[in-house]
Amino acid sequence: MNFELPKLPYALDALEPVISKQTMEFHYGKHHQAYVNNLNNLVKGTEFENADLETIVKKSEGGIFNNGAQVWNHTFYFMSFKPNGGGAPSGALAEAINASFGSFDKFKEEFSAAAATLFGSGWAWLVKKADGSLAIVKESNAGNPMRDGLTPILTCDVWEHAYYLDKQNLRPKYIEEFFSILDWDVISARY
Repeated sequence: MNFELPKLPYALDALEPVISKQTMEFHYGKHHQAYVNNLNNLVKGTEFENADLETIVKKSEGGIFNNGAQVWNHTFYFMSFKPNGGGAPSGALAEAINASFGSFDKFKEEFSAAAATLFGSGWAWLVKKADGSLAIVKESNAGNPMRDGLTPILTCDVWEHAYYLDKQNLRPKYIEEFFSILDWDVISARY
């Protein structure tokens, strides 16, 4: 299997001013592409040569895991956005957020705190547990909650390359603005 950089459903400058075209060129065009290239090179001649990305994330270790999970995580992250997004979810996801966190505002507060306080590089995730309830988890580096049997619903990339060109060291500002470009239709469909 040969993995490819996924095509985005929006232009590289479509998320401005929240995420600049320059950040997209580096984050998507260079970082994400490098993970794809590395993964394709690493899986050759291994048990994962013909595996799908989800299997690689759940079962591999070392460099194959790191690059495979970063391909999966970044694809999931970039596909969560749309120009002029934001607002709040409706339907079943909104009900689950209210049941699990008390309100959408409380969810945003807890999710933002998790993303802001993750030490070093990694990801904040909204996940669905087996019982249908929601939780927020933090994963370092390439970590992915599928390895713990959880279903990812939303993620925020807090590696510095996700925001440093635009926000410098202001991770909380990036997290605050992140909510204004979310595509809740896509995210709700994951629930």
